[in-house]
Amino acid sequence: MTPLLLAQSFTPSTTSVAGNVFLTAIVGLLPLILFFVLMGVFKVATHWCAIISLVTSLVIAVLAFKMPVGMALLAGTQGAAMGFMPIIYIIIAAVWLYNLTEKSGRSADLKAVFNTIGRGDQRAQALLVAWCFCGLLEGLAGFGAPVAITCAMLVTLGVPKIKAAVVTVVGNAINVGFGAMAIPTTTAGKLGGADPVVVAGDMGHLTWIFCLFIPVLMLFILDGSRGVRQLWPLALVAGLAAGAGHFFTPSVSYELTAVVASLLGFAACYVFLLFWGPTTPAECATEADEADKPTGSRIGLALLPYVLVVIIIAITKLAKPVAAFFSSTDVKIPWPGIYGNLLTGDGTPSTAAIYSLQILSNPGTWIFVTGIIVAIVYGTNSSNGRFQTSVGEMFTVLPRTIYSLRMAILTIASVMALAFVMNFSGQTTSIGAALATTGAAFAFLSPILGWIGTAVAGSATSAGALFANLQSTAAAGAGLDPNILLAANTIGGGIGKIVSPQNLAIAATSVDSEGSDAEILKKAAPRRPPPTRSACSWSCASWCSSPPRAGWAPTCRTEQLHRTGGAPRDLRSRGPVLFAFVSPILVVSKQ
Repeated sequence: MTPLLLAQSFTPSTTSVAGNVFLTAIVGLLPLILFFVLMGVFKVATHWCAIISLVTSLVIAVLAFKMPVGMALLAGTQGAAMGFMPIIYIIIAAVWLYNLTEKSGRSADLKAVFNTIGRGDQRAQALLVAWCFCGLLEGLAGFGAPVAITCAMLVTLGVPKIKAAVVTVVGNAINVGFGAMAIPTTTAGKLGGADPVVVAGDMGHLTWIFCLFIPVLMLFILDGSRGVRQLWPLALVAGLAAGAGHFFTPSVSYELTAVVASLLGFAACYVFLLFWGPTTPAECATEADEADKPTGSRIGLALLPYVLVVIIIAITKLAKPVAAFFSSTDVKIPWPGIYGNLLTGDGTPSTAAIYSLQILSNPGTWIFVTGIIVAIVYGTNSSNGRFQTSVGEMFTVLPRTIYSLRMAILTIASVMALAFVMNFSGQTTSIGAALATTGAAFAFLSPILGWIGTAVAGSATSAGALFANLQSTAAAGAGLDPNILLAANTIGGGIGKIVSPQNLAIAATSVDSEGSDAEILKKAAPRRPPPTRSACSWSCASWCSSPPRAGWAPTCRTEQLHRTGGAPRDLRSRGPVLFAFVSPILVVSKQ
């Protein structure tokens, strides 16, 4: 037998099980199914779900996909490394920043600020934070930071922990495709052989519709039908403003879509709330202590952590020379035992086996810098004795934060190890290959592929890296527009983040409710099907109804998908009929 760590070349196959792509896909999906069944049905602790699923994926990789044992184990170590840096690094920084406001007592003033802006209605305040502020952070930073910081803020405002987690992951999903300066969109476009600007434009032509109903859905999560009935005008304003940003910004600067949309949403809500106030039941009303009304300086200090983190991250991302310099400091590490031995279909080494160690380009670094500044400011300014603390006490919060996150750290590292084993062995791509054999029907299934990629890897960027080329190839073989399928893949990836184990762990950790992943999943998962069905229907309807773009025509590069003799038929002639069929689905799915 080959020694455990002896290098062997390996090319993932989508027909490893009995030479059949469908059987291979079913076997490849087992670790992910096992994870959700253990967590959702048997209520197994999340870290055990991740560890058991990881072991299962390793066994499947070796026995079913014929991946060398040593390479399978090393794939897990690269995934764990990715879990620690940047993901866990960001989470520790974000939770520490939140804990500073709690430990210092400044959270009371933060509540008073949002009480004023939100007209004393906790639901309105939560909508502003989970929809506008979270979207802004997603557009700038991504990588788990928006969910971590937003969940913590909502808990500070008094939102129940599980509701805070659920409303955050649902509200965040639509901006994920444009997150971190639209890296997922850029990745999908470049790897799929398309113009990212065109892909982003196609995305914006659907995401603006999502923006109209997601704020309403968030109100329903927060307070059921009563919340929708009493605050729908605010949700409509928030959705329309953000939707306008999603629709128009991609043609100007698609990298800033989520940033512009979120700022428009916040500005529109702020102005609207100056003239309109909701009917607020007693249990949703918030009140500031008039006897201890914060002064201007106290308000500034209460907002300091969150305003400062946005400003610093914006500088590191929007100032292109600064961003380029920070990115140039990334350390590329060919992962030992994998790089050069893990091969693509054409026999070249897979670049996925190169680990990128990000320090200056990592949002976590700048969240830590923000935390250091805040710790010093809070430790040296007591606001006339109102908030007594010291710099030393502020820094002792950090090790306590790390200790409190120990189980979350284990969970995220295990989930990322699981994702890399599934990806490198071919388990994930086999699922995509099976879906791609559906021909023209793939227009409807395309977003599901992105959903699966993000659900496994926890990243819409990874979903694009995994499936962008497959989407384009399947599009060419079936006579579909690859730009639409790449857009659908990226949107589906964002929606998939709602149920991503990594994202659930981040949310549960950030609301200080470790082990509640299953409960969050149970409440968040039912909110996923309508957006997913909408994306599927839109993908199919867009292809059916829109004329071919200049310079694009259906081709037949994937002959293996069409053994019927001759080139595939261009089904656009059936567009009106198919569009009439899927349009009701599109409407109903948004109810």
